[in-house]
Amino acid sequence: MRKCVGILTAGGDSPGLNAAIRAVGKVLSRANARLIGFKDGFEGIAFDRFVELDDEMLSGILTVGGTILRTSRHKPNKMPVGKKIVDMTEAIVENYHKHQLAALICIGGGGTHKSALLLKKAGLNIVTIPKTIDNDLSGSNGTIGFDTALNVATDAIDSLHSTASSHKRIMLVEVMGHKTGWLTLGSGIAGGADVILIPEIPYSLEKVAEALKLRSREGKFFSIVPVAEGAVDVATAEKIAKIQQTLDKTDDKKRKAELKAELAELTSYKPERIFELAKKLEELTKLETRVTILGYLQRGGTPSCFDRMLATRLGVRAAEAVLNREFGFMTSYANGEISLVPIEEVAGKRKELSADHPWVKCAEASGVSFGA
Repeated sequence: MRKCVGILTAGGDSPGLNAAIRAVGKVLSRANARLIGFKDGFEGIAFDRFVELDDEMLSGILTVGGTILRTSRHKPNKMPVGKKIVDMTEAIVENYHKHQLAALICIGGGGTHKSALLLKKAGLNIVTIPKTIDNDLSGSNGTIGFDTALNVATDAIDSLHSTASSHKRIMLVEVMGHKTGWLTLGSGIAGGADVILIPEIPYSLEKVAEALKLRSREGKFFSIVPVAEGAVDVATAEKIAKIQQTLDKTDDKKRKAELKAELAELTSYKPERIFELAKKLEELTKLETRVTILGYLQRGGTPSCFDRMLATRLGVRAAEAVLNREFGFMTSYANGEISLVPIEEVAGKRKELSADHPWVKCAEASGVSFGA
């Protein structure tokens, strides 16, 4: 009987997913192994929704954005079934054995790796591939989709320069990145931004306004300000820290629920926040201020050459890991090389920017303000 391997894509979509699926399929085909794809993330293997990924299915998908397998954010142990949330881990294990899988390859980001670790502990042979436009996955210097999203955000900032300069405006550009600022900082540096606001460096509204007014006094009558979705001011950051400290210390269930609700109110994404920021900056600087929200444009479209290469290399190594029975690992990209990292070193850990990161130092040296 031919060896059979399963594959799924979970979490948010990223350009390059199809390139990774194709790479896995190409390697397994040459080894006379079958590849089946489970649809809609972990839902697919929980409810046994699958498709045979033969050469015909894999043909022509290298340059296609999104994922031919579709995706979802549902977790194996917290999956909606009707009006209930059900633990479907047992069903996943059952379907894994039903298809006599040699391994399950999971492509995804932080949440996917937590789920993959759960399935590994349930006894399944798991190999993962890192994917997220946020580039915040621990254990790898690069993730599928980040480069494409970075190009999209940078192109948008480039385009905004002309209208900003023509109308002497401050242009706030909201960039994806709720927990980390890799995408915002990278596109800001590449796009020649003047102020960059990221979650890792809480900002002072007054210092941001002063930086913008200084540019105006120097005869520079426009400014580009990329803002990460999760960027917060100093006062809000202090509130979040205090609530988190209290939450960590309390054992009272009711109090925990209240604190979590407070935390969610401060940290959940709200589109109106950047418009409130724009209004405050306009009042402080007396300069016309406009907002552009890039949104899902950053996640769509054709993957860049780099993402196609990265996805292909990661996919090839994942397939080789299965054939070599190297289970329980994520394929990782670092220093130009592809290696294997234990899933335990990835799951539940976030790669955050530090205040002394080379990208931050580079931006500061070139005159960029973080409002700190």
